[in-house]
Amino acid sequence: MTETSPSSQKAPVSAETLMERWYATRKPASESAAPPVAASSKGMRIAIQGEPGSFSHEAALKLVADATVVPCAVSADVFAALNSGAVDAAAIPIENCIAGSVLEHFDLLLASDVTVVRETQLHIRHNLIVAPGTKIEAVERVFSHPVALAQCKRFLAEHTGMRSYAFYDTAGSVKQLMELGDRNAAAIASEAAAHCYGAEILRAHIEDNPENYTRFFLVRRAAEATTDPNANKISVAFALEHRPGTLVSALSELASIGTNLTKIESRPVMGKPWEYIFYVDCLITSMEQAERAIEALSHHCTMVKELGRYRDEWR
Repeated sequence: MTETSPSSQKAPVSAETLMERWYATRKPASESAAPPVAASSKGMRIAIQGEPGSFSHEAALKLVADATVVPCAVSADVFAALNSGAVDAAAIPIENCIAGSVLEHFDLLLASDVTVVRETQLHIRHNLIVAPGTKIEAVERVFSHPVALAQCKRFLAEHTGMRSYAFYDTAGSVKQLMELGDRNAAAIASEAAAHCYGAEILRAHIEDNPENYTRFFLVRRAAEATTDPNANKISVAFALEHRPGTLVSALSELASIGTNLTKIESRPVMGKPWEYIFYVDCLITSMEQAERAIEALSHHCTMVKELGRYRDEWR
């Protein structure tokens, strides 16, 4: 779409209408989940949820520097591409230190025959991004992923003339902005997204909390995954008998062999009200200790699934 100058623009249309126009130009997720890649590509194909320039894109390249990144519309498409063999791996956010866990990804990890092979931490810095030449006083609408909007509440509250709108992806909001040439709108996204689409950063680092980090997993099909010999962390999913004391007993077993529990998360079991799958991350000192942890859990659990062993980048 050719960008119009401010003087030639017609009266602004609603944000909802702009989003409808933009979505009408998008291909269905099934068409975009695994685009063809040139035979000369050296890196593995890594699926992400989101557009080029997203935080997931940055994380994928941090995990594998020469990767070919394959954007997908939704997380289910990411795992479908991985499970089908259309890509070699997936880079998924699993936890943000402010917003918490990405619960859907725990469910998808459990449902798929995949293994976590690496993790990385990405420093999340949000920016107000506009079409080049846009002035801040002209911005009436701000688009971004709901989590990004929530992490920039202070900035948005200080600019009462701006109304925020949830979008499916941070980088996608920049892509929409530039394709529509909307000079009354802005996006909240990464510096990389601004560069990717030729946009301009109007205000940098507008997040409420500068200590904002997201953990990302690199996930591969279980049959093709190799365990890092220097792994010092293990992720496990398990289910317990629905009776008093089972969770305490299971966690006590982990403590008794010297593992350091760094995270615990619960997810409901579909079709079984008030029953849960528990997910734990534990620091380990050896592969033998990891095996002992799995064995210890199996004494108390109706199901145990190891999700992966990898190096903890933070410690």
